[in-house]
Amino acid sequence: MPLIAHSSLPSFKRLQQEGETVLSKDRANNQVIRELHIGLLNMMPDPALEATERQFFRLIGHSNQIAQFYLHPFTLASIQRGEKAQKHINAYYQDFDEIKAQGLDALIITGAHVEEANLEKAPFYQQLKEVLTWSYDNVTSTLCSCLATHAVLEFRYGQKRQPIGKKCWGIFPHQVLNRSHPLMNGVNTRFDVPHSRFNKISKAQFESAGIKILVDSKVGAHLCVSEDLLRIVFFQGHPEYDTISMLKEYKREVIAYLTKTRTDYPPLPEHYFCEQNKAILNEFKVKLLAGEFKISDFPETLISQTLDNTWHDAATAIINNWIGCVYQVTHKEVGKPFMEGIDPHDPLRLK
Repeated sequence: MPLIAHSSLPSFKRLQQEGETVLSKDRANNQVIRELHIGLLNMMPDPALEATERQFFRLIGHSNQIAQFYLHPFTLASIQRGEKAQKHINAYYQDFDEIKAQGLDALIITGAHVEEANLEKAPFYQQLKEVLTWSYDNVTSTLCSCLATHAVLEFRYGQKRQPIGKKCWGIFPHQVLNRSHPLMNGVNTRFDVPHSRFNKISKAQFESAGIKILVDSKVGAHLCVSEDLLRIVFFQGHPEYDTISMLKEYKREVIAYLTKTRTDYPPLPEHYFCEQNKAILNEFKVKLLAGEFKISDFPETLISQTLDNTWHDAATAIINNWIGCVYQVTHKEVGKPFMEGIDPHDPLRLK
């Protein structure tokens, strides 16, 4: 069912303009359909803040036709923001106290741009730990993306992430290892996933923690579930990315080089650009460094028209399955502890 525009958050209007089904709260109130309230802890940096909202909102909106979805974005006060982003947050985001008071059926926690392997050095370390501790006891299922996955592995399982030595960046092939888990229903056995990170949790670390790996790749485990099968869902990649997300990220890296916040010109993400696009971007680099081009000449429009998306369908199917599982637990087992919604004789199936 549709997303419900229960606030004036601009992302609702933007998605509606893109053709997504978004109902006003008044229209939603006229329908006798169960609500699902999903929180979005958005920790992404300012340039990607609103885009990340839309990416996850879009995935939810494309999913199960079983409920009306109320999405509740919030962030952490300890994340330093620029004036524009802070104004957006002040106007449209809830604070964590409000989230706790109203409660959630499910929670999504995004990644964040922290290159340092030691998460304790992140300014939001303690606040993120507080959110994760609360969600474990009060939310049916929490879906973690990238850095959030690394944080849970450290907070709950004592597994610290390890530096890779360079940025793992690109679109990589993945394979389903556990085809019987309900999150894998209707998902292709092989599909691609975008990755963008400097650190990793290894397959051995997931296994040592008792976490079940559902989807794996040569760049590491991607989709995993906690030992109780659904309470925590772990993504190490970024299946929420739009087709152009990595192109925009690459442009931001070029800008970082020009403003001397990185020392080297960024390499191209792997398996993302076709040969023609690589040639265009390499020509741009040569002319930019020679002073013939400015960043305003970056060929974003030209390249964005030819990019492929080989991950969205799998991401939508997985989110669809996740929401279906959350719905079954909250709808049939309201008021009971999470594991009472799982059949102990058939642990991969919900009652």
